[in-house]
Amino acid sequence: MKKLLDASLWKFLLVGVGNTLLSAVLMFALEGLGYWPSTAIAYVAGAVMSFFLNRYFTFRSREIFWRSAVKFALNVAVCYGAAYALAQPLAAWVLAGSGIPPLWQERLAKMGGMCLYTALNYLGQRFFAFASSAPGKDGV
Repeated sequence: MKKLLDASLWKFLLVGVGNTLLSAVLMFALEGLGYWPSTAIAYVAGAVMSFFLNRYFTFRSREIFWRSAVKFALNVAVCYGAAYALAQPLAAWVLAGSGIPPLWQERLAKMGGMCLYTALNYLGQRFFAFASSAPGKDGV
């Protein structure tokens, strides 16, 4: 069985930082198009970059390209759905009676959702989307 915490986790997080930087640059560069178009283009470009870097750099997958692409897209959809369906009710339950204003509870729920998404996405990419990687090769 693969170790959960190894070089692939750090590579995954590094790809995430690069993805965030690319997305931010694109969003701000395309501001003239409006909020939704600039954000959509940035997210799609970030997802494409994430797919290729995680496929070839992080997990070194040798699976058939289209199969891993479909599994990657499915993983992302499931992770978003799970993270954001759970984050707000979980934050409301944890913060009930805390005295934290509703705006800050919402912000904490969003941050929690992002963390949950990242954790689920790593697990999904590692054990589902790019599961055909060779454990133990090249530090992975």
